[in-house]
Amino acid sequence: MGLPLNGNTRNDASIMKLRLHPITFTYPGTQKTILNNIAFSFREPGFNALFGPSGVGKTSLARIITGAVPEFNDCIQVDSSLPLLYTYNLERLPGWAAVGHHLKKIAPPGRQERLADLIEAFGLEECVGSRFTRLSLGQKNRINLIRYLLQDFHMLIMDESLANVDEHTREKIILKIKAMFPKAVFLYISHNVVEVSKFCKEIVVLRNPAKSPQTQTVRGLNYQSETPLDHQSLETTMLEVMNAS
Repeated sequence: MGLPLNGNTRNDASIMKLRLHPITFTYPGTQKTILNNIAFSFREPGFNALFGPSGVGKTSLARIITGAVPEFNDCIQVDSSLPLLYTYNLERLPGWAAVGHHLKKIAPPGRQERLADLIEAFGLEECVGSRFTRLSLGQKNRINLIRYLLQDFHMLIMDESLANVDEHTREKIILKIKAMFPKAVFLYISHNVVEVSKFCKEIVVLRNPAKSPQTQTVRGLNYQSETPLDHQSLETTMLEVMNAS
């Protein structure tokens, strides 16, 4: 699913990479408030997280950011005319052709080298000749993620996009994405406190709507492969994230 936002292309220091003005959302036909006066912003490109337990509205908020709920479009401010893309766990591809054929077909001109690089980094060389229906859940999620990374985008929301992928491969993929797209904004939705604390720059912790405020932002380690990991700082950040939940 890729939905363009109504962007603002002014080179104005006051414009954020992404800014959400206060959003309150209640499911249609119910009185249950899912999002209660949510507001946050990202000032810089990088890998960021939306963290929280199931049921607090992470996917609902992601859909609102994409523009899928039109009544909130005026609450979302971005500084780019490029699309904002959204990929989620368990998306489906047609099963009639090999996934390598499908990826080559949808890759924009000049992106074949990027495609080959992503296939190798994602550990999918042995899968490109297989049909989508023959792949494991983790392989399917990686193939779907590559589809979006081949496109032009300002921001990519990854909603559990690396579910069912082993820890070592997830780390390799995240570091590859950070290195390949230093000017893009990523919003990584995950339940994994270690992962978001280690790899993300800003961690927006989404809490039960009864709590005020419903979000708290924690600064992550923003780990890069070329720098040593400070395990004490990682433990401290994880504790901050859990305390904010």
